[in-house]
Amino acid sequence: MPGICQHAGKEIAAVALRAYESGVQAVLLFGIPKSKDEQAREAYAENGVVQNAVRQIKRHAPDLTVITDVCLCEYTSHGHCGVTRRDGEHFHVLNDESVELIAKSAVSHAVAGADMIAPSDMMDGRIGAVRTALDQAGFEQTGIMSYAAKFSSVFYGPFRDAAESPPQFGDRRSYQMDPANADEALREVELDLAEGADIVLVKPALLYLDILWRVRERFGRPTAVYHVSGEFAMVKAAVRDGVLDERAAVLEIMTSLKRAGADFIITYWALELMEWLKE
Repeated sequence: MPGICQHAGKEIAAVALRAYESGVQAVLLFGIPKSKDEQAREAYAENGVVQNAVRQIKRHAPDLTVITDVCLCEYTSHGHCGVTRRDGEHFHVLNDESVELIAKSAVSHAVAGADMIAPSDMMDGRIGAVRTALDQAGFEQTGIMSYAAKFSSVFYGPFRDAAESPPQFGDRRSYQMDPANADEALREVELDLAEGADIVLVKPALLYLDILWRVRERFGRPTAVYHVSGEFAMVKAAVRDGVLDERAAVLEIMTSLKRAGADFIITYWALELMEWLKE
């Protein structure tokens, strides 16, 4: 992912402030902890990497909307999005146990000052659990952006490497969505909205424009799309080989996402886009 890097905790506030001053309206934070374990303890630690980053950003750029990714994959030693149980050569992701830790993590992010929580794990019932936990902790105004239609995709590869979170065994197809099943995506979105999601998100972007369109048309609720690392890397490779003009290609891609119904776009080109749109 050319031009993309991990940021140390001591520099994250400056990075966020630069983004805010460029015109970026929100940042989405992912954390890489110093240590990992099977219970993902650093995900909900009071002084965890994301919790500390939120505090620093809010201290230096209080008006920037801070959204935090809530998933366990970056914090578990095995790289899965939930607590697992091994059974010989097989493994199981434990849904309810995972949801409990996800909700706990969400509250810890809200306590630190996050404006919006973004559960990306795809466990069943996690939006309702997060909403209930936030409300009970006094964070009724903290929003939820749900990864409601997150497909099992090869295009997450570069991010998983960058975030140091590829699964150590098996894969994530048992809890992420089948790329061929569009109807299931709509059912998942409907369930998440019923459980309290304020924004629903489709991921990846370009290969799922039909899903994005159908979600926005059917539900008419705020809809986001995540232009993922593999999609980013493909364009960068084409630019490197002289096949595409980067600025023109990115602006065309972003236009297609807006045309398909995206109210919000998560992209690794946010800073560049702010500059290009001012030209």
